[in-house]
Amino acid sequence: MPFEVLTMGRVGVDVYPLQTGVGLAEVGSFGKYLGGSPTNVAVAAARYGRTAAVVTKTGRDPFGEFVRTALEGYGVDVRFVGSSDIAPTPVTFCEIFPPDDFPLYFYRLPKAPDLDIRPEELDLASVREAAVFWVTGTGLSEEPSRSATLAALAHRAKSGTTVFDLDWRPTFWNGTAMGDPAGAPAYYAEALRHTTVAVGNLDECEVATGEREPYAAAKALLAAGVELAVVKQGPKGVLAMDRDGSVAEIPPVPVDVVNGLGAGDAFGGALCHGLLSGWDTRRTVTFANAAGAIVAGRLSCSDAMPTEAEVEDRLREASPHGREV
Repeated sequence: MPFEVLTMGRVGVDVYPLQTGVGLAEVGSFGKYLGGSPTNVAVAAARYGRTAAVVTKTGRDPFGEFVRTALEGYGVDVRFVGSSDIAPTPVTFCEIFPPDDFPLYFYRLPKAPDLDIRPEELDLASVREAAVFWVTGTGLSEEPSRSATLAALAHRAKSGTTVFDLDWRPTFWNGTAMGDPAGAPAYYAEALRHTTVAVGNLDECEVATGEREPYAAAKALLAAGVELAVVKQGPKGVLAMDRDGSVAEIPPVPVDVVNGLGAGDAFGGALCHGLLSGWDTRRTVTFANAAGAIVAGRLSCSDAMPTEAEVEDRLREASPHGREV
């Protein structure tokens, strides 16, 4: 049977400090977790009972074994998790300074295995048949991942729901080995041509469309070809705009932030769940917003993904109500 959610792109091991409010030089103990944005989205979708898989690559090392074991433990299919000889499985460290400062340190040089995904290695039938296919901007940052991502999108040709997480991380585009950031908008535009849903924060929307004002950015994403534009505004909540002209503004859910790094991935997995459930835009984005808030109040990313019951409980506690415009 086709997967309900198939994601593609970054994977690694998150090494997060078990102490907050201090820099890495002073941290004495760490926790090890599965990481990588599209990988976390697949985990979040599986937490809602969705069949999920991720297209990615690890190094041939013990951390690669950890990635596969962790995915299987979360109920995510690993058949499309390949191996590459170009580098070890990436690790990512962070510092935790709540409520809004979480510096990340990516160890992905000279090139991460998940950027070594090649077009000829793709199972294009599975890509086309998945109910939701999810790709990210990081996958466009370097070859051969860029060509593989665009080939998958072109082959899918908007069958089902195709989500483009704008996922702008300049560090992956800087330098000779990591690609050219000046070329990013053109690659983003090509990806948007094959996309039905675009999700991004204001910085990411600006890279993709040149627009930073939320309404202008959403309209620009729709003009680029998507059917649903979701613009995340941090403490100002979320703006969602459909091609039919309906707009929903969803206020933030109150949360005591522990680590904000996994909130966007939780939002993504919950967004997939809502779209698959046939919910309207308001209910879907409200649910996703609450899922993100839950994970922002927890330390890890993958381990922290909530169940549907947990999200519904949080919604009852917060009683957020979006405003139709």
